[in-house]
Amino acid sequence: MAKQLQAIRGMNDLLPEQSPAWQYLEIRLRDLMAAYSYCEVRMPIVEPSPLFSRGIGAGTDIVEKEMYTFKDRNDESLSLRPEGTAGIVRAGIQHGLFYNQTQRLWTMGPMFRYERPQKGRYRQFHQFSVEAFGMAGPDIDAELILLTARLWKELGINKHVRLELNTLGTLEARTSYREALVIYLSQYENELDEDSKRRLSINPLRILDSKDERTQEIVADAPMMQDYLDQESAEHFQQLRDILDAAGIEYVVNPRLVRGLDYYSKTVFEWITDSLGAQGTVCGGGRYDALVEMLGGKATPAIGFAMGVERLVLMLETLELIPESVNKTVDVAVVTRGEGVSGKAMPMLEEIRNGLPELKMMVNCGGGFKGQMKRAFNSGADFALIIGEDELVARQVSIKPLTSDGEQVTMSIAEAVSFLKK
Repeated sequence: MAKQLQAIRGMNDLLPEQSPAWQYLEIRLRDLMAAYSYCEVRMPIVEPSPLFSRGIGAGTDIVEKEMYTFKDRNDESLSLRPEGTAGIVRAGIQHGLFYNQTQRLWTMGPMFRYERPQKGRYRQFHQFSVEAFGMAGPDIDAELILLTARLWKELGINKHVRLELNTLGTLEARTSYREALVIYLSQYENELDEDSKRRLSINPLRILDSKDERTQEIVADAPMMQDYLDQESAEHFQQLRDILDAAGIEYVVNPRLVRGLDYYSKTVFEWITDSLGAQGTVCGGGRYDALVEMLGGKATPAIGFAMGVERLVLMLETLELIPESVNKTVDVAVVTRGEGVSGKAMPMLEEIRNGLPELKMMVNCGGGFKGQMKRAFNSGADFALIIGEDELVARQVSIKPLTSDGEQVTMSIAEAVSFLKK
């Protein structure tokens, strides 16, 4: 007997009872983007591997250990996208979206990373990304942070997240800081955890957010980024803070916040929650002013953020913030009586749908009357719409309340539309 086929570990099915919560969040995200005049873009899930090694950084964990990379029949190296920003930048360069223009863009879809699956973090995961190009000032940084703050309030999780900010300075300032950090950490190389030892030569800033206890003790006395910060970045960061203060946005400046990708410079930020057990990042991003040029385009200032959809849905479910109405999939269950009535009643039902486009109406296609009524009660519908041979001839329907008191009444199609509309 052949082994039963199953989904790949860490790549999960989204079942019917789970999808309403996702749809609820996706609608909120789309409405928010429209309110701030951001436009949707959609890119392929497979890209040339060099896009990520050049953009994200060859020494990052994503490129070194987590990417799904393979050779195609032309012996070209391709990768499933591990994040969205590099693909958006590639598309923008390819289609001429950036030069002497400003762009406000967003995308949402599956990403892929080979890492240990855990609750809210999977090998195929879904990410919502927002990117803004061609604007160098701190006001666009503030807009993205204010935008996310508005989302948390609309979703009801604003009391469960906190904002951390930092600035990494220009690439030149970051290089000077990196050199000083390596000199300091090299004194303790034998005491660092294995990941930090490996990162010391390829990505030392990532050591700053190591979770190893001894490494954290060493990092506590490491040089600070602000001591190497250039004046331009310091002024940019202060102006951003002034805007957030004026808008009433609470935040903490975390000098150890670096983010995990090589392309960040100047502003970086994270929204963090403790509501999912261990502390976790709900949303993170920052400026990447050099990335467009690094990938072959004209120098273009840019900033963006990303959030994991699975983690946000899990948070909404954990905090019980998804409205009950979201999970309601049936308003009216249609029950038919008599041979062939179900098919013959379809044109009448379409007339009702024409009058009530938002009505969620489920037709019980087949089965006896008692079985259909049982399914109608179990569906959660407010009403059963009953059609027998007599109703079919008279072009009428009988409506029976299922979740409230009231008697079954028979009426015309037009009367049924008016009744259900109320």
